[in-house]
Amino acid sequence: MATATTPTIDWRQEWHEFEGATYLNLAGQSPVPKVAIRALQNAIEWKKFPHRIPDTAYFDVPNKIRASIARLICANPEEIALTAGASTGMPAVTYGLTWKPGDEVLTASGEFPLQYTTWKPMEEREGIKLKVISPRDRFLTSDDFIAALTPRTRLVSVSLVRFDNGVLLDAARLSAACHAQGALLLLDVSQGCGAVPLDVNQLGADFMISAGYKWLLGPFGTGFFWAKFEHISKMRPGPFYWMAAEGAENFAALAFADPKPAGAARRWDAAETANYYNLAAMDAGIDLVLRIGAETVAAHNHKLIDFLFSRLPPDRFVVASPLDSKQRGPYGCFQARSPEKTKEFYDKLRNENVITSLREGKIRVSPYVYNSERDIDRLISVITV
Repeated sequence: MATATTPTIDWRQEWHEFEGATYLNLAGQSPVPKVAIRALQNAIEWKKFPHRIPDTAYFDVPNKIRASIARLICANPEEIALTAGASTGMPAVTYGLTWKPGDEVLTASGEFPLQYTTWKPMEEREGIKLKVISPRDRFLTSDDFIAALTPRTRLVSVSLVRFDNGVLLDAARLSAACHAQGALLLLDVSQGCGAVPLDVNQLGADFMISAGYKWLLGPFGTGFFWAKFEHISKMRPGPFYWMAAEGAENFAALAFADPKPAGAARRWDAAETANYYNLAAMDAGIDLVLRIGAETVAAHNHKLIDFLFSRLPPDRFVVASPLDSKQRGPYGCFQARSPEKTKEFYDKLRNENVITSLREGKIRVSPYVYNSERDIDRLISVITV
């Protein structure tokens, strides 16, 4: 008796050709899929003929994206604000929480710069103290943060997946420890959302921020901020985007002298939320992410990175990410025996049109479902010749 098999989907067909490049840099910038380009072209037609734009368009696309992100991270659409990127989600937390002098915010050494540009100014503004945690072993772990928690710790702010080595943090373990002593957890999920399965209920985070131009397959100028619903009403009042006011859907009656923000995260939406061009492409990109599935991306990428690590000549290169895929995000890093040689190999790859990233002295390889073992073979052939 014949056994039915699931047909293999050729996801590569969702993108245009890369002009002969072997593109292994999705953690740096996602190529726009065909479906997003078509959506962008339709949005241009809207702007070309604005008489075709209904008033509901100002809310329909943003709300659809909220619903898609909620589905992706197992959240409530009302908990999601649409932002211009990860950095624009941070002020909702910095200005929304009530601080006391001496409150501690913990982040990690070598973190992405937005952690420092966000929290260092808050030391002078609010009298808080930023504590920078270093790993006690080779890679940072949740236990490094847990060991540094004190009664004064108000918030831990950290990336779920490190940009410089792909380390995947055990957020559930860290959030449990934070909550046990009244601290909160903010996760930057820019290098994981859409590429590793995320469930806010299991992660236990209080806030999440994300860029949209990486694993969400969107353009620059997109992202989201998620806040656990119980925190939204407790945040300090502050200026908010007028289209997030109660009753703003009625364009015929907008003169509210005493506006009230909607009881949802959209009070932190970036201004001009109905950004036809960016959001049209983001909407289509996230739809494709959902069709592919974060589980599919994670399994595919772990297989390719494991293959890469197995092919690296150990006399010339060092693996700079965890070997265990369970401790690693959707990409992996390696380096030569010196920073100078690493840069030399990175430049050689670039000259041969094999596109990776150079991050903190490491070559970061971030494939996607359009890549195959053949692409890894090409990378290996360039650095071993």
